[in-house]
Amino acid sequence: MQKLFGTDGIRAAAGEYPLDEPSVRTLGRALVDLLQAEGLPPRILIGRDTRESGDWIEEALIRGISSAGGQCASAGIIPTSAVSHLARTFAFSAGIVVSASHNPYKDNGIKIFSSAGLKISDAWEDRLETEIARRPEVRGLEKANVRPDPAYRREYEHFLRRRFAPGPGPKGMKIVLDCANGSASAIAPEVFGGLGFTIVATEAEPDGRNINEECGALHPEKLAQTVLARKADLGIAFDGDADRALWVDHRGRILSGDHTLFVLSRAMKARGLLRGRSVVATTMSNMGLEKALAADGLSLVRTRVGDKYVLEKMLSIRANLGGERSGHTILSDECPTGDGLLTALKLLEVMVEKNLPLADLTRDYAEYPQVLKNVRVARKPAMDGLPELVAAIADVRERLGKNGRLEVRYSGTEPLARVMVEGGDEDLIEILAARITAAIRKTIGV
Repeated sequence: MQKLFGTDGIRAAAGEYPLDEPSVRTLGRALVDLLQAEGLPPRILIGRDTRESGDWIEEALIRGISSAGGQCASAGIIPTSAVSHLARTFAFSAGIVVSASHNPYKDNGIKIFSSAGLKISDAWEDRLETEIARRPEVRGLEKANVRPDPAYRREYEHFLRRRFAPGPGPKGMKIVLDCANGSASAIAPEVFGGLGFTIVATEAEPDGRNINEECGALHPEKLAQTVLARKADLGIAFDGDADRALWVDHRGRILSGDHTLFVLSRAMKARGLLRGRSVVATTMSNMGLEKALAADGLSLVRTRVGDKYVLEKMLSIRANLGGERSGHTILSDECPTGDGLLTALKLLEVMVEKNLPLADLTRDYAEYPQVLKNVRVARKPAMDGLPELVAAIADVRERLGKNGRLEVRYSGTEPLARVMVEGGDEDLIEILAARITAAIRKTIGV
């Protein structure tokens, strides 16, 4: 049976299996059946991002849910993390987000949260996949009569404002927000502006097709130019569903999720709020973060790529701060999933409290040179069954020795192999990365 759920839900080209209308309706019905089998009332909340396909996918989900006797509510266009929060707050048995996160507009996806605001278990995913594979005919309502309720957005905005302790106040701090023409486009300027910051909102005019288009967390270069041109104190780049955030400091320097973990770990430790003296990150986080945390008496615990795995590790070791270099940050005392807006407010809280720019707060963090490469692949066989690639990986690791790291993995959401090489010699790691990508292209490349 084909595996449909990746590290971040189901993701595919909108209109193609498993995001064709019959499969989506089947998923809605199967989720109701699963909830009832678990003894849970089939009350489900749905939110989505700004993609043009989101409307009909939400409609198909509602039809499938309704056909099985489930009850639906819609939060409309709203960040992924908002659905996690709202599912818990309003006692829904599940929350669904229709979004493909950072992917182009032609793709879409479906993420499902439990009543606790957590991404559903692998066992639940397997049960839903089995039903979709059966492809039973699901007939729903001719037209689902479910409209977005603005009360859900108001509650989420209230939740965010309550999480910001302003201290002496923003003092006229100017922030450029790159909303990626996605879920943050309306909410972020309103929340941050309402807290007293001077806001310059960019990429905040979604048209259904411009989500993530040369903007947002995947393309922060234009944001860096705007921060310098507008003499702003900080730039914040969200992605399409606003569950991640990256930064541009007042000097125009682009900073990653590793910088987030460094700054927040220091602040939380100083306040006595960091549990276990540990921070959880993935294999993609820079060695510099590991060394910087160690200098502060903290340990970096690594896990596989994917925010769901970060949270699993956080729960297992009772840590309350973790995240990914790509910008997902989990503050589990506040929310059990990555929330770009919440993370940004917490970073601003530190800047205001210390009365320091982000450049100063990250001064003690030095990164190792790192090269990232993506290679489009035709298939995803086990890498240890590809002799030429195995040999290339062994050779590169031998040349790096103890002074570098190599990570080679498949993307959980796209037909890509991802290569990360890290070390002290920038020229060498470029050469070594090219060695690996050439082997991938030769064996399984498109």
